[in-house]
Amino acid sequence: MHFHMPKGRTKKTGLPPGTVVYVGSEKTEKVIVESIKYNEIEFLTKETENVEEVLGVKDENGKIWINIDGLHKTEVIEKIGRHFNLHPLTIEDIANTQQRPKMEVFENYIFIVLRMLKFNNKEKEVTSEQVSLVLGSNWIVSFQETKGDVFNPIRERLRTDKGKIRKESIDYLLYSLIDTIVDNYFTVLEKMGEKIEDIEDELIENPQPIIVHTINNLKRQSIDLRKAVWPLREVINNLERCESELIKKKTKIYLRDIYDHTIQVIDSVGTFRDTLSGMLDVYLSSVSNRMNEIMKVLTMIATIFIPLTLVSGIYGMNFKYMPELDQMWGYPLVLIVMGLIALVMLFYFKKKKWILS
Repeated sequence: MHFHMPKGRTKKTGLPPGTVVYVGSEKTEKVIVESIKYNEIEFLTKETENVEEVLGVKDENGKIWINIDGLHKTEVIEKIGRHFNLHPLTIEDIANTQQRPKMEVFENYIFIVLRMLKFNNKEKEVTSEQVSLVLGSNWIVSFQETKGDVFNPIRERLRTDKGKIRKESIDYLLYSLIDTIVDNYFTVLEKMGEKIEDIEDELIENPQPIIVHTINNLKRQSIDLRKAVWPLREVINNLERCESELIKKKTKIYLRDIYDHTIQVIDSVGTFRDTLSGMLDVYLSSVSNRMNEIMKVLTMIATIFIPLTLVSGIYGMNFKYMPELDQMWGYPLVLIVMGLIALVMLFYFKKKKWILS
């Protein structure tokens, strides 16, 4: 998960509040607008690039969910904002993809910002995307940075009339969307947990310097995870305690369940951070122990060769009347003595348990 200074931020400097400026990574894709109209007996869906084709649905019977993929064309956001009578500051926040998760209650709608997390299997890292949800009397508008989300199970439940999602009020759909995003956090955490376990095994078996880079990368991801999830607890709590008529009393019971899940995610993220911090200590200890083992072996080898070097040094001196120089078995005898010295020292080291084998 990478967070850089968002492009477009400097363009907002000095502009009046409510000025819509896209703040996010540069994109050239087409903006896709999807509308889903539903009630207990019907389900209609439409996907288009022309926002005007779906704006008329607000006044029709039934409930409507409009999803916009792509925020870089701010004129689309402004058209939707004017149609649903959204506050200029709300429209500005939708276009700014670096918002902190939050909830704001207005007279005719509720505005929610949260982060949708996905695990990129190719890059082996967590990606984050801002999702803005606007709840009205019988409509929801969701804004996403790019196409591709975690809402397909919700679409399938609406299409097949599975469960009670089509029978309940529109705030139940809001709950379902938030619940799906939070449930996907557990999938992301599971993937991160598997990666952390692999690194732990590698740390014990074969600690390499490159592991430090991987651990630091995971630590950054866990910090970004915490930034995405921690404020969400407050958002769900405020949503549950909200006195707006747009949130029905029976829906608030389900929101408590999301709150519990959010606490579990926060706890898991905290555990990951502690584990990763401990892994750096384990790496340093492993490297230190490995170095100690190497130094111990080298020290033993040097210790064994010290007396052998002494003997060979003495007999390497070129004195004419040195003893044993004229003995036939002098040379092999000295070699045997040197070998015995080495064996005796090895036996002593083993008896002291300085070597294990």
